[in-house]
Amino acid sequence: MDGRPYIGRFAPSPSGHLHFGSLIAAVASFCDAKSNHGTWLVRIENLDPPREVDGSADDILRTLEGFGLVWDDSVQYQSNRHHLYDSALQKLKDAGMSFGCACSRKDLANAGGLDFYPGTCRNGISQPKEERSIRFAVSKSNIENVKWNDLVQGNQNVLKSSLGDFILRRADGYFAYHLAVVTDDAEQGVTNIVRGADLMDSTPRHLLLQESLNIESPLYAHIPLAYNILEDKLSKFTKASPIQIQNAPNQIYDALKFLGQSEVGIDSPENMLSQAIHQWDLSKVPRSSSTHWT
Repeated sequence: MDGRPYIGRFAPSPSGHLHFGSLIAAVASFCDAKSNHGTWLVRIENLDPPREVDGSADDILRTLEGFGLVWDDSVQYQSNRHHLYDSALQKLKDAGMSFGCACSRKDLANAGGLDFYPGTCRNGISQPKEERSIRFAVSKSNIENVKWNDLVQGNQNVLKSSLGDFILRRADGYFAYHLAVVTDDAEQGVTNIVRGADLMDSTPRHLLLQESLNIESPLYAHIPLAYNILEDKLSKFTKASPIQIQNAPNQIYDALKFLGQSEVGIDSPENMLSQAIHQWDLSKVPRSSSTHWT
């Protein structure tokens, strides 16, 4: 801890049911917050309406409650927070840390830049093209190597030039994940982020945004991912099975085992989590997992 009162969060997207991988992240963030006498928030990241599944947000909240994972303040929805993202984007524009981009996916593909932005519009848009999206000007950041001590994965060092100028606002007008999550975490006072290792590649971008927006960075802990027998990450995309409230005790037990924690007895979700909080040790969380989960 860095002296600030601990505020953690779990931020699922409403694109389907929670699965075992989601549960691992929720249990880890919940136990870490509560073991540090902190606050645990839930934020629904409904930033991308085309990917939303009707009723998914309510289902996620009911499932969390059924698993004893009860949040401490009102649930926030990104769809209600666009004014905050507008303000953050304006600050970046005023600081010269963003630029308009006219590139379509076809343009980027032709330039070999689907995975890494080639800098086409960095110094201005060629006429007669018009701005489609807005990107963060990574090259203008004062940071050369993005460094942080991940509380699970250890010391990290990422070369700024390997990141590329990433999207802040998409061509369809929707705000990008990176800008929204950094803005949300700052506005909610989040001090500790415990999340899946699949989001670790996002962290250097978030640290650059925080530096440019003069935001104090939270501490990060990236927990291992759960995979199925085919070596695919458990996700909605890979059709991972939804977790079931009626099986909550066994699934909480499995999640804690996956996270390397001391065993707890099968009991009500609330009693199991209470015991898990008392025994919680982030240093026992493995950096990776060799166990398959269906």
